[in-house]
Amino acid sequence: MDPQVSGKRRVLIITGLSGAGKSNALQAFEDAGYFCIDNLPPRMIPAVMETTAQGNGGPDGVVLVMDMRGRRYFGEELERSLQAVVEDSGWEHRILFIDSDDPTLVRRYKESRRPHPAARGGDVLEAIRRERRDLATLREMADLVVDTSGYSALDSRLRFKRLAESFSSRLTVSLLSFGFKHGTPLDVDTLLDVRFLPNPHYDPDLRPLTGHDAPVREAVLGSDDCKEFLARTGGLLSFLIPRYAAEGKTYFTLGIGCTGGRHRSVAITEELARRLRQEDTGIDLFVRHRDVER
Repeated sequence: MDPQVSGKRRVLIITGLSGAGKSNALQAFEDAGYFCIDNLPPRMIPAVMETTAQGNGGPDGVVLVMDMRGRRYFGEELERSLQAVVEDSGWEHRILFIDSDDPTLVRRYKESRRPHPAARGGDVLEAIRRERRDLATLREMADLVVDTSGYSALDSRLRFKRLAESFSSRLTVSLLSFGFKHGTPLDVDTLLDVRFLPNPHYDPDLRPLTGHDAPVREAVLGSDDCKEFLARTGGLLSFLIPRYAAEGKTYFTLGIGCTGGRHRSVAITEELARRLRQEDTGIDLFVRHRDVER
């Protein structure tokens, strides 16, 4: 792991909603060799960067976790400190915002039985909504937003592990299948709608299956329209990926959506992933099917 790029030291600010997964992200970056500090008072960010920049064998990559606690206790100091990080040309900086939908956050707090840091009188949902409003400015400042809605603990750990590795080395390409009727994902860079293809849901024999099953794959991938779509999309990805990597982009997420997220989008996502693996494009590939179990 080499957090230093082009002679610059790297600082990553992790922020986001309470319960969305900041601790998992912190652990992943710590495992990747970064020097990590949780809940640092905002006014101390410049001091940490200045001390680290002095060298003496210190770390080249620093991860700082900032959240609602920092904003509650220090007000707009957090935004000002982050702006100072952005304007420091001696560092390569990124701001990572970790988000999740309200139902997922409520469920996680119920399961953990831990109090929400912004809750008043035990009203977790209102605390989440208030925190979301208070952190809206930070979300707009973020270079990357990761939405962990519906993630299992294993999915979350794996995604942040891949993300930590990609920040240090290669471009990570994430392919995400989903169903539009369950909501559009928040953290995609590019979105493709494959609802123009015939829907296997209306075939009684295919309805209980998913895009992982051979009969559904054959029904979806065998049409002339799908073959042309895959050829054009594959060509687009082959064009974009090396250019994103050359530009220094570390994470690219492509969302592929159909109606329910169980048939067409799954089959096409798996086929695109297979083709990318065959091309050996020097990327880290991550595939997730958000709604296949619904």
